[in-house]
Amino acid sequence: MSNEITFASLNLAEPLLRAIADAGYTIPTPVQAQAIPLVLAGGDLLAGAQTGTGKTAGFTLPILHRLSEKPAAIPRAGKPRCLILTPTRELAAQVEESVQTYGKYLPLKSMVMFGGVNINPQIKSLRGQIDILVATPGRLLDHVGQKTLDLSGVEILILDEADRMLDMGFIRDIRKIIALLPKQRQNLLFSATFSDEIKTLSDGLLHNPGYVEVARRNTTSELVSQSVHMIPQKLKSHLLSHLIKHNNWQQVLVFTRTKHGANRLAEKLIADGIPSAAIHGNKSQSARTKALAQFKDGSLPVLVATDIAARGLDIDMLPHVVNFELPNVPEDYVHRIGRTGRAGSNGAAISLVDSEEIQHLKDIERLIKTQIPKVSIDSFVPPTHIPAEAPRPPRPQHGQRRHSNTTANPAGNGNRNQPPRNGQAAKPHQARNPQQRDPQAPRVGQQTAKPQQPRKPTEHKIMSEAARHQAMPQPALFSPRPAARRGK
Repeated sequence: MSNEITFASLNLAEPLLRAIADAGYTIPTPVQAQAIPLVLAGGDLLAGAQTGTGKTAGFTLPILHRLSEKPAAIPRAGKPRCLILTPTRELAAQVEESVQTYGKYLPLKSMVMFGGVNINPQIKSLRGQIDILVATPGRLLDHVGQKTLDLSGVEILILDEADRMLDMGFIRDIRKIIALLPKQRQNLLFSATFSDEIKTLSDGLLHNPGYVEVARRNTTSELVSQSVHMIPQKLKSHLLSHLIKHNNWQQVLVFTRTKHGANRLAEKLIADGIPSAAIHGNKSQSARTKALAQFKDGSLPVLVATDIAARGLDIDMLPHVVNFELPNVPEDYVHRIGRTGRAGSNGAAISLVDSEEIQHLKDIERLIKTQIPKVSIDSFVPPTHIPAEAPRPPRPQHGQRRHSNTTANPAGNGNRNQPPRNGQAAKPHQARNPQQRDPQAPRVGQQTAKPQQPRKPTEHKIMSEAARHQAMPQPALFSPRPAARRGK
């Protein structure tokens, strides 16, 4: 049915059709064919589709049409008419790029804001007219707190990758933002997967929404060929280097479990003569932007990423995705391999699986209802001398996320929802190994120091804790009530 529909038949404005033609598109994807008419009608929408199916254009095209059809009565600086919330910086930049691409022949203004960069240029941009604002939740609330942003004129709210925002702990920020918006508005909720949490959020946000789901939940694209290589953890980096060199791969996105693991793998690949870069939440925004740009233009063949990149990367014709380590949450596997096989192109997803990851593999296969074929590489000869690796951090239990890679700074939201850094909170007590030496015990041949006699406390230090507490000035619990006025 979708093959009979064209963008021209969707009643989009002529400037939009011209921009779509410039981008080389003529036929909408299934999610676009179903979502665009519903958004144009002005109703709320709950839409879900597997990654790579064109969800972004499914909402940018109709909102551009609606905003251009009915211009703002009184345009004001820093008062957007449309707000698009995304979980990560990369996804925010990608969505705003789509807005620019499809809206280039329209007189609408857009901007993107996220953390990890200087806030002053964003404040300067907000002094002008803004029709469409794409933002991450934390930085958006920073601007609201500084009174540089007015959300009272928002006519359309879009939550993009809403399930990812919930996974990353943004639900409280989302509720704060929704409370700042006008009650009368159009709400669009787009998500790669549907969960019970998403249904709960949609029930409280959407009013009689249209419903679009072009594929069953948590399915992988048929255009992506999946395979598993059973390999010990210590040999994974060697096998990956072999696969890249032996098959002459020119563009490979590799997913690791931790930020430290991403750095270490990128360094190992560089040592093997394979240009690589790591991208994760601890990298500066400029470093992330540079690495992603080089990866997109083909000058950097390997990009090693944590799950921060599973949603925010949109690379045309990406041929290979490698799971260097399986994700702890099965749904993340779907998002990872969804970076390839996009827009009708074929792709390959290769997973390197250690024996300790068997249960994770079973969980993934149960989720996608598919048994991933196991493949052996006859051309790979393991090295004879392998240096010992540092012990890996223990995995969380099945189904639990690592907070370091899911809530820590991917969206550039300051310290909001982040776990405490080293030194900010006491580490949990660990039982001492009885075979380990007590650091306070004397060494062999060392004389034991004589215990010092406690000093006799001086008179002013003998004050009891209760007396000391009473002597200290106590803060007032409530502000004093002003004296009542006399007369009128």
